[in-house]
Amino acid sequence: MIDRYTRNEMGIVWSDENKFAIWLNIELAAIEARVQLKEIPRATFNKIKQKAKFNISRIKQIEERTKHDVIAFLTNVSQSVGKEAKEIHYGMTSSDVLDTCLAVQIKQASQILKKGLENLKSILHQLALTHKELICIGRTHGVHAELTTYGLKFALWYDEVSRNIKRLADASEQAAVGKISGAVGTYEHLSPKVEEFVCEKLGIKPASISTQIVQRDVHAYYLMTISLIGTTLEKIATEIRHLQKTEVLELEEPFIQGQKGSSAMPHKKNPIICERIAGLARVLRGNALVALENVSLWHERDISHSSSERVIFPDSTILLDYMIDKMCFVLKNLKVNESNIKKNLELSKGLIHSQKVLLALVEKGLNREDAYKIIQSAAMKVWDSETDLQTELRKIKAITDRLTIDELNSIFNTRSVLKNINYIYSRLGLE
Repeated sequence: MIDRYTRNEMGIVWSDENKFAIWLNIELAAIEARVQLKEIPRATFNKIKQKAKFNISRIKQIEERTKHDVIAFLTNVSQSVGKEAKEIHYGMTSSDVLDTCLAVQIKQASQILKKGLENLKSILHQLALTHKELICIGRTHGVHAELTTYGLKFALWYDEVSRNIKRLADASEQAAVGKISGAVGTYEHLSPKVEEFVCEKLGIKPASISTQIVQRDVHAYYLMTISLIGTTLEKIATEIRHLQKTEVLELEEPFIQGQKGSSAMPHKKNPIICERIAGLARVLRGNALVALENVSLWHERDISHSSSERVIFPDSTILLDYMIDKMCFVLKNLKVNESNIKKNLELSKGLIHSQKVLLALVEKGLNREDAYKIIQSAAMKVWDSETDLQTELRKIKAITDRLTIDELNSIFNTRSVLKNINYIYSRLGLE
């Protein structure tokens, strides 16, 4: 299911090849910064840059012995460089490389996620325009309430996805920070200018202050944002799942030729993609909780966060990328059953107009409490019989004394729900 996503653009971000390439760029940039500071000759840097390379399988062999990935990497690169290798990793600690690399990967991953979210936003934009005036029943507590439109449903999701794009940008900016500040963050062996140079070279910002590590609150915020975006997708998926129920059947996720819904029941068309999205959103929230646990570390650093981060960052970004892609597929191929939408709208036999009747009677001078009791009494008869609300209201003298037949017909006109749609759309920029 998700395996191919470990091999696509997002998977490449978290690949060993990309990780070690970033590590090498960090080491080279740190040496180049020292050239700028006139600490080492440019010729030395040029030789290192020309010779430096890594071999992933060799790094893994060395790590089997050293039990330390950064040392294994440095050992392998140094073997390719020769005597000038003494300048590699000078004054640095492993987290200078690891955390700065993570910042670059966060930035890369966020660019991919943003692209997916922009695509999702565009699809919702089109759905909101296409179904702007498709009147449907609104439900509160799962019970028919008042009228809304499918355009407004899609516009609501469009607006939330727009907010999530902004949240992702903010969280990425906060989390994509590097550090080259040494073993406890004091720059004792390297100038802060090295850090500034390296981060600028990599297209990220330096952390304002660090210990041996970048502080994990920024990473927790990032993964909480990832989980919030996943929760938005779950929200959309859950609504589609409800609307695909047999008794409702207003929307259906795509069911492609050759697809089978059940091993036992040939008739089944199940909302499996939306259910999958809902399940994966729970994984994202679990990963965010792990990120919160990683914030509190011992003193200037311990290693308890490291192992889990090797799981939660790749998993969360790959999962979200996958979920966005699946949701785009669902919405782009969504089946909208307009006949069922109309049928369901009429199921409650006019009860959905009860507030409009209430307000009309109040405007005609009837006490609100009295008006409420009269309408509620009529409504209860509708719930328990085959009659409809307008028929019951026409039997009540307190209503017919105040409202003409034409006024009642106007109250029960469904088109009135559309009168402020353009205003809402203009506020969202959906004109």
